[in-house]
Amino acid sequence: MGSRIAAMGQIPQRANVKRYTRQRKSELGMLLLASGITILAFLLASLGLNSALPSNLIIVLVAMVALPLVVHIANLFLAPYADPALMPIVALLNGLGYVMIARLDPQEALLQGVWATLGVIAYISTLIIVNRSEILDRYRFLLALSGLLLLVLPLAPGIGQNINGARLWIRLGPVSFQPVEIAKLNLAIFFASYFIEKRDVLGAMGSRLSLRESLNIRILGPIATAWIASLLVMTLERDVGFSLMLFLVFIITIWMATSRIRYLFGGSILFVLGALGASNLFTQVNVRVTIWIDPWKYAQGIGYQIVQAQYALAAGGISGTGLGRGHPTIIPVVTSDFIFAAIGEEMGLLGTSAIVMAFLLIVGIGIRAALRAKSPFGSLIAAIFTMIIGLQSFFIMGGIVRLLPLTGVTLPFVAYGGSSLISNYILISILMRISDEGNRPDELENELKSRRSLLSRRAKTA
Repeated sequence: MGSRIAAMGQIPQRANVKRYTRQRKSELGMLLLASGITILAFLLASLGLNSALPSNLIIVLVAMVALPLVVHIANLFLAPYADPALMPIVALLNGLGYVMIARLDPQEALLQGVWATLGVIAYISTLIIVNRSEILDRYRFLLALSGLLLLVLPLAPGIGQNINGARLWIRLGPVSFQPVEIAKLNLAIFFASYFIEKRDVLGAMGSRLSLRESLNIRILGPIATAWIASLLVMTLERDVGFSLMLFLVFIITIWMATSRIRYLFGGSILFVLGALGASNLFTQVNVRVTIWIDPWKYAQGIGYQIVQAQYALAAGGISGTGLGRGHPTIIPVVTSDFIFAAIGEEMGLLGTSAIVMAFLLIVGIGIRAALRAKSPFGSLIAAIFTMIIGLQSFFIMGGIVRLLPLTGVTLPFVAYGGSSLISNYILISILMRISDEGNRPDELENELKSRRSLLSRRAKTA
């Protein structure tokens, strides 16, 4: 015990990390700009809707400025070298989403404000716990187990809930939550860790394979497992969106880890087969494909929601009807599934294009973090998480404009939903951690590594 105390007493001081870097200076300016845009949009929506300012104006304005500043202060101490543009874009999306929800349903806006606060708390907590991206690699099996438990939790009797045909929710007292939102992050981390370790085995064969070699269990085994798991999710929980996300994340992860196009090709074939089978076996999938092909034929029934979304987008035109001046409440479940259509009506093509550009910027920032990551694991995690954000936003926006069938996923940071908001803040937090590690000066990184190595040796000898 004495030697341990002595060793602890000799622990070197923390590396001299520069806090107020140029990244954080830029971030502060962009966060204030995002807050200003959000406040202006909130005032315009309030005046357009009621020709008066709301009674809770001061509280809302303070919150719109305070939450981004809290995030900025956390980044100063926890991720000083992280990309400065990521959080301002997230704050802008979250703020504009809140403005639209407040304009559509004030009660849900109150809850969304609570969820946003919890999301910021989750963001800061993740930065504190995951002080190095390698920690996630160390606990991959624990994350995989927890991800699987969260995945099947909605099937548990008593707490599982079936809403709109999908069994994705659990209810604990007055709170409903979608555990699959956290499950997808845990499983993505496990996929990345597993494939980084096994990539030499999975990618060992040459690119020119015979039919017999292509049927090797090392090649088809992981893909078939993911395919079956995604079909089970679709069958038991009746959820198309998450099943699709799970399978695509798996396939693209193994492709990025091994650089073998055969995995992408084989996964695409299985995806097409699964989609064709699901459209014939599951009513929910068949309905979505049917209304995607011709919603006008069912405009008074199953196609009513998507038809009203098309009318909303058409009414918005280039510049929109004006915040608070449209009629997006005609669209059922507009605050969650179809908030992009509401933005299109009241902010027009300019508003929807700004949303699309914001998500493209997030994808670009995520790819840059992946390229600058200091380890293959960190690089793959950044790429996967970026892909999750990009695919999810593409699926929902593509579904609303009828480029794709509706999948049931929500628009990240913009749509109403507590579990989605919290999980996406956690995702962004891990991206910020990887970006911070990749942007650190080499001398600082070497100093941190040497200090960690010294502490590890002293702990072993103590």
